[in-house]
Order: sequence, then structure tokens, then C-alpha cells
Amino acid sequence: MLKSSRSAYLLALWLACAGQVVAHDLSHDEALRLHKKGQILSSQTFIERALERHPKARLLELELEKKRGRYIYEVELLTVQGQVRELKFDASTGELLKDEEDD
Repeated sequence: MLKSSRSAYLLALWLACAGQVVAHDLSHDEALRLHKKGQILSSQTFIERALERHPKARLLELELEKKRGRYIYEVELLTVQGQVRELKFDASTGELLKDEEDD
């Protein structure tokens, strides 16, 4: 393998691994503590916002994670059309970061 190809491969491998290490899920107790301290909005806020975007959908999963120093709520829904949607919100500001079909 050429040196530049090997370097590019190692960089890609490191970036892939770094992304795995950077995010971690937080427990319900931790989420409640952060909400009480005013650091994040309530989980119910994000469930309601997701369902406003996809009326009559069913909630499949709700996770709070800390990724690169930012709290993110991930909401997974099953729409009436049978699609699984993944929505990500900034847990502190409420900003919608992503709404896409989940594979």
C-alpha cells in the first residue's frame, strides 16, 4: 500500500472510530437531572414536536445522548404510511437538527 493511501485509510478509520466514542446515551435519571437544572427541555416537548411533524405516528424510541458536548434528543417514529422516521433535536434549544427516513 502506498504511504498516502495508507495515511488516508488510517485517517478514515480514526474518524469512524472517533465518531463512535464521542456520543453516548444518557439514562432517564440523568435526563431528569439535566431538565431540573434547566440545561435541557423536557422529553415530552420533543415527543410533541415530532408528532406535530408526523401526525398519528407511533413513538418507537426516545433517546437522549451527548455528542460532541451537545445534548441531542433522538425521536424514532412509525408513521401511518409505515415509514420509520428519525428526528434529532438540540435538547437545550429545541432546534430540529434532522428529520429523515431511518433505514
